[in-house]
Amino acid sequence: MPYILSTGIQCADYPCKQSAVQKLVNELFPLKEHEKNRLMPIFEHAEIEERQFAAPLEWFQEDHGLAERNELYHNQALKYSIGAIESCLSDEKMLSENVSADQIDHLLFVSSTGISTPTLDAYIMNEMNFKESTKRTPLFGLGCAGGTSGVAKAYEWLLGHPAQNVLVVCVELCSLTFQPKDSRVSNFVGTALFGDGASAVLVVGDESPLLNRAKGSIPSILNASSKTKKHSTDVMGWRVVDTGFEVIFNKSIPRLVKDFWSVHAKEVIENNHWDIKDLPFIVAHPGGKKVLESYQEIFDLKDHVLEIPKSVLASHGNMSSPTVHFVLHKAMGSDPHKGTRSIMTSLGPGFSSEIISLEWK
Repeated sequence: MPYILSTGIQCADYPCKQSAVQKLVNELFPLKEHEKNRLMPIFEHAEIEERQFAAPLEWFQEDHGLAERNELYHNQALKYSIGAIESCLSDEKMLSENVSADQIDHLLFVSSTGISTPTLDAYIMNEMNFKESTKRTPLFGLGCAGGTSGVAKAYEWLLGHPAQNVLVVCVELCSLTFQPKDSRVSNFVGTALFGDGASAVLVVGDESPLLNRAKGSIPSILNASSKTKKHSTDVMGWRVVDTGFEVIFNKSIPRLVKDFWSVHAKEVIENNHWDIKDLPFIVAHPGGKKVLESYQEIFDLKDHVLEIPKSVLASHGNMSSPTVHFVLHKAMGSDPHKGTRSIMTSLGPGFSSEIISLEWK
């Protein structure tokens, strides 16, 4: 079975306190005073202390068109992706010896916050020592589900290519989609939640020669499962306009976690013959405070089970696809003992649910 050998994360350049973002939004957003009074507490209740952006806060005080936003996305996303890859392939805590880019057989690239043709994985290959025969699979439009979905696709590939190695790279610059003239509540909520970042996850087959570089126990991927709810495309996503991307963020998301994700999660847990009460932690994408509360309520989880997702949300906000890899990075860094079980889970546009079952070996 495939294994997750190492992870790497890269924060964006400009750390911003939640209070500073709140102040800027209060000044810029075209809302009436009573609307601001009603919505501003969202920032304080989001349980986010700091986020990182690809541009300084001053950048958001001016108007920017799609072309300008996308050029900034291309340049910064490429830089952050390379940073995450370099971190992943040289992590001394996870690897006894560095991995070279030319040892990667398949580069799987996930992003939904900018446009590039060729996709950024081609530019990454030009900047790093990947071999020309490296396969490329770019995935667009998965949103927050992309981090788990990308690892699931790597797992499925490696079942048929057990001696090979797949690098999953996620990068999202959600801040560049902020629309200060969009007065919809969904846009306001997005400004209170979203941040920027990149991640990389090295997934190897069970016959890969790189396995002997693992330090201690590492998570094996037991299975992967996907569910897409029909007729729910209006729940989350982007609306492309002349000034960039407008966020679609439906208030029904916490309810769908309870009504849709819960069924999917119970199916996976039961098929594994596990009891969710035995899982010491869950590698959950922290989509927001209400999403985490829904996870906890559904299974009556103890606070510590979601401690890592909560800490990632507090320190980085919701970065879309890379966020669950930030959670995975912290979970692997805590040195789980052999036999530890968990699930990795994300929700995204579609409306979709992605779940991977993990066991440390």
